[in-house]
Amino acid sequence: QVQLVESGGGLVQAGGSLRLSCAASGRTFSSYAMAWFRQAPGKEREFVAAISWSGGNTYYADSVKGRFTISRDNAKNTVYLQMNSLKPEDTAVYYCAARMPRLGANIMGVMAYSYWGQGTQVTVSS
Repeated sequence: QVQLVESGGGLVQAGGSLRLSCAASGRTFSSYAMAWFRQAPGKEREFVAAISWSGGNTYYADSVKGRFTISRDNAKNTVYLQMNSLKPEDTAVYYCAARMPRLGANIMGVMAYSYWGQGTQVTVSS
């Protein structure tokens, strides 16, 4: 069992940066693969980025590749999402998610993740 709490959202102008944090409870954080998803009003929740349990592998949606960076600090039980060159279309509620690694899992699919945070709002103004 793991509980996730996101922070770091806010209002930023286009071209600006934000860093989201996701703090996890529990002593087994390093066992979980982690991800960020986002959901804009009227749209389905979509994959943003994922990171393996060790941090050695990262994955990104094409829409954020080159602008966003996911990282984790297992000693602090925290995963981060550094967001640069933000665009108005990045506006959404951002969610942190955790899953136990499993061969064949679709890491970009919401169904692969067992635990979710409450979300943090990111608004990018033009």
